[in-house]
Amino acid sequence: MAKQTLEQKLAILSDAAKYDASCASSGSTRRDSRDGKGLGSNEGSGICHAYAPDGRCISLLKILMTNFCIYDCSYCINRVSSNVARARFSVDEVVRLTIEFYRRNYIEGLFLSSGVIRSPDATMLDMVRIARRLRHDENFRGYIHLKTIPDAAPELIEEAGLLADRLSINVELPTDAAVKRYAPEKKPDQIRRAMADVRLRKETAKDRSYTGKRPPRFAPAGQSTQMIIGADGSNDAAVLGQSTRLYSSYRLKRVYYSAFSPIPDSSAKLPLIRPPLQREHRLYQADWLLRFYGFDLDEITGATQDGNLDLQIDPKLAWALKHRGLFPLDVNRASREMLLRVPGFGVKTVKRILTTRRHRALRYEDITRMGASMKKARAFVTAGGWSPRALTDSADLRARFAPPPEQLSLL
Repeated sequence: MAKQTLEQKLAILSDAAKYDASCASSGSTRRDSRDGKGLGSNEGSGICHAYAPDGRCISLLKILMTNFCIYDCSYCINRVSSNVARARFSVDEVVRLTIEFYRRNYIEGLFLSSGVIRSPDATMLDMVRIARRLRHDENFRGYIHLKTIPDAAPELIEEAGLLADRLSINVELPTDAAVKRYAPEKKPDQIRRAMADVRLRKETAKDRSYTGKRPPRFAPAGQSTQMIIGADGSNDAAVLGQSTRLYSSYRLKRVYYSAFSPIPDSSAKLPLIRPPLQREHRLYQADWLLRFYGFDLDEITGATQDGNLDLQIDPKLAWALKHRGLFPLDVNRASREMLLRVPGFGVKTVKRILTTRRHRALRYEDITRMGASMKKARAFVTAGGWSPRALTDSADLRARFAPPPEQLSLL
């Protein structure tokens, strides 16, 4: 086989990395780069966008170290039995790419994942070497996110956390049974032990010594995980239930939902259910409601009988339509908890409402200026100069929000 160029490897391994969804950098400590090394954000091969703690949109070089893999997970395009083009970066090549992209103002950080080659320890060791070279030899102060391998030795994961801003360990699928069926070489118990170890090390790193000295920072941007949805028969209630447990048990920054799409040469006959990208979008919306809006799991998934989210309308709207008796709410009197349940009201909008109404009564146009989506909210609130009257209970209210029917093609 002809030797691959660096550009050919980059094309293969940046494309292979698109299946890794854990790419956000929010929560990390911002490093000062105002000493003549200002960075920008540009498009390019292998570059993804994420958000810094101050809200800036930054760019990360997003690549796999290799898409060779000794595992044969049914849902993975890079599994050992898959007939895809393969490539592998050396440690030097990843370091060189990162620094060259950094110097050219293309990126402000690195997102590095990898297939498992030779063994989990061998693969993790190479990833740690890359991070070590960047931090110590190149004095790289940009953001680093490492996808860690749960079967790797704890000391390797510990060093990875001392070098990287964020670590992530994939839980793979919503249930243990699904992991055992479609990824039999991976062990759910070991995945959870590794995630628990990362949480413990991060919490320990916050403790000062008896002299008051702080220990080295460990994964300051925390840890996240990724879950493949649609590759097994789990409904949305099972997916969100697993996410809720993960957030609580491991203090995760984020659970990422990765929509499964059928792999052309797959022989596993995975039970693809429901439109994957649309379902992924609704799961992210529901995840947000559970974390920041005070909703319970049963409230979110109870809008339908099968435990799945309504794909035509967002989860908050689905809940509001099912509980019309609680509406309309008076924006000048309703509690924060109930205002957060109004379709079209976000956390910032509710905060502005609560702050402003201490001084004066709010009118319809005031709510509009505060950033609310009144196209959704108008049927569920009253304000000065506005009442929905019978709109809240109208039979065709759902049809006003659902997408219009499409004529399907027969060809």
